[in-house]
Amino acid sequence: MAQNRSSNQLVVPQANAALDQMKYEVAQELGIAIPQDGYYGNMATRDAGSLGGYITRKLVQIAEQSLAGQQR
Repeated sequence: MAQNRSSNQLVVPQANAALDQMKYEVAQELGIAIPQDGYYGNMATRDAGSLGGYITRKLVQIAEQSLAGQQR
């Protein structure tokens, strides 16, 4: 997998693998192909936005469940 070029820094660096896995799972659910070379320049903006938005919704849902004491 290509190196992450993002300037964002994770608060918990060990979560990187879990976030990458979530990205691929969400992309599969939405029917979006993740570029194998890690270059997103050829990906449609709409697809990238859908992917990011859906990941954010899932992360918020996980956090809400955790706060409510209902974490799976």
